[in-house]
Amino acid sequence: MPLLKTLIVDDEWLVRSELKMMLADYPEITVVGEAANVAQAIPLIQQTRPAVIFLDIQMPGATGFDLLEQADIAAKIIFITAYDKYAIRAFEVNALDYLLKPISKERLAKAIQRLGTNEPAHPAEKKKAGYDDAIYVIINGALKFIKLSLLKCISAEGNYSYIYYAGKPRVLVSKTLQEWEELLPEKYFVRIHRSTIVNFTYVEKVKKLKSYSQEVFVQGVEKPFIMSRRYAFKLKHLLPT
Repeated sequence: MPLLKTLIVDDEWLVRSELKMMLADYPEITVVGEAANVAQAIPLIQQTRPAVIFLDIQMPGATGFDLLEQADIAAKIIFITAYDKYAIRAFEVNALDYLLKPISKERLAKAIQRLGTNEPAHPAEKKKAGYDDAIYVIINGALKFIKLSLLKCISAEGNYSYIYYAGKPRVLVSKTLQEWEELLPEKYFVRIHRSTIVNFTYVEKVKKLKSYSQEVFVQGVEKPFIMSRRYAFKLKHLLPT
């Protein structure tokens, strides 16, 4: 395994110190810095460009998820957390690795081993995410977490897709529409066209067209999406009469 520049981000100095000591047993790991909060971590990431970040979730002021939102991070992330049911659910849904505090040498060894093999942290069968789950997407090479409850709609763009999220402009992510369909909860997210999935929570109105297709107007999205006749028939239970 090539030498991996590593950053530790945790607000507890004792955790940082102990983890640094444990990582000293791995010649492939070189710790290039440590930070106690998000504000300290951002410039360190820009300066050192680490390959791996051990990232605490619960930190005062801003969380580990906030760091992923604020910084462009191409590094592999190994999360550090005290037991948190919501956070662990997010990691397992996304097959990401995490370490529970206090960190054990055995569990750390498994995480380090996966860095070299790209083995999934949780290779269980694929399962649907819950509406309140957070999932990650790759945007411009950086890992970002998004909450599914704020995801309005998705449109296909080859092997990529555009997402309309919260009140933000659409953004291109490295996930296909089929991958989205396998992941999203069917109760809320439905396919209205071969190239479009919509969260019906955000549908404002549906307008019938002469061609037997329909226009679907989504809250906060300027142009409506076309729902084909085929999908309109399948989804008639969701549509206004």
